[in-house]
Amino acid sequence: MIINRRPIIQDGIIPIQLSSLSSENNQQHQLSEREELIVKHVKQIKIVDLEQHPAYNGPILFNQDVTFIIHVFKSTDEEPIEETTDEGGDVEEVTACKQSTLPNDSFDGLWESLIFDENVKYNLLEYAATTMRFSDLGVDQNLISWNRVVLLYGPPGTGKTSLCKGLAQKLAIRMSHRYPSGGTLIEINSHSLFSKWFSESGKLVMKLFKKIFEIVEDEESFVCVLMDEVESLTAARKSALSGSEPSDSIRVVNALLTQLDQLKRYKNVLILTTSNITEAIDLAFVDRADIKQYIGPPSAKGRYSILRSCLVELMRVSVIKPNVIIPKWTDKEAPENSYALKLKEIAESCEGLSGRSLRKLPFLSHAFYLNHINGSVDLSQYLNAIDTAIKNKILNLSGD
Repeated sequence: MIINRRPIIQDGIIPIQLSSLSSENNQQHQLSEREELIVKHVKQIKIVDLEQHPAYNGPILFNQDVTFIIHVFKSTDEEPIEETTDEGGDVEEVTACKQSTLPNDSFDGLWESLIFDENVKYNLLEYAATTMRFSDLGVDQNLISWNRVVLLYGPPGTGKTSLCKGLAQKLAIRMSHRYPSGGTLIEINSHSLFSKWFSESGKLVMKLFKKIFEIVEDEESFVCVLMDEVESLTAARKSALSGSEPSDSIRVVNALLTQLDQLKRYKNVLILTTSNITEAIDLAFVDRADIKQYIGPPSAKGRYSILRSCLVELMRVSVIKPNVIIPKWTDKEAPENSYALKLKEIAESCEGLSGRSLRKLPFLSHAFYLNHINGSVDLSQYLNAIDTAIKNKILNLSGD
């Protein structure tokens, strides 16, 4: 077995090659017991979360003294289970939540693909670790308060929901030794939760949370509850107070807040929430959030990193050939590298674009300017196509 070591330690997949031929007689090599174990059970080996650490100041050499924290886990390919309302009569059936088993193949690589200018990902991991540590130590929550609630807010397309899902996956992996039953992600759509059907009766909310509490009761399972569009809380409360919604609507909102308060008693739960409209977040909910993190459009450095990751992926699958190295924004070679200079120019021209829009850009550039070419294109051609797409405002066709 050959582990293809690189001269430096950096985030990414470590290639593994099995020596299939004997060097002496060119005969088929019999796999050792260890090699057979790897072939059967190991999908990939990755180094992650190195470059996002605040203390990171460049690649680490293999001969340096480094301690690895190793996490071995099994991922599932199970599809999420949808929980719907089932009240009978003429009431329209609405999806109340989706339940996914963690770690899940559908979230593989999601965390690593998210690029932010600040130490957002690192801070969230440290926050989660502290909630668990304080719980284990039995810290009195009447004296030191934490609610296990995170609020991510900002404009659409900046990666808030993806960050929540990636965090749930990451924590399920990191704490797999602690929670042998695995993890569960429960996604609640607040917009559906406070639609006209739900505002008629609080029992549907209670029914949903009864299911959540049943899952949380298993102390060997880690549970993340994700609530998207949490500003819907405010819409429901204001509508009830103004009289435009049934009077029990406000009781539904208050019931939800009460359920969230009860969830914080459990050591194995984390509540992740998002909002696109910062001014519309209910103050009663904001007070419950331990972290209120703004997620905005990426800076020029962030845009460069996002586009660079897209180009690296296109080289991996040979859409772009030959495979060349594009320096990172902070690499010493960047100021003298023609590809890096062109990419920086493109990144600076994309000011205001969200991460979601930036990741659409390489696809649309190929669709409109390169698809007529048979086979692969070189990196210069692709960079010119992206530049042309930006100047022609191609993203307007996709509503961005």
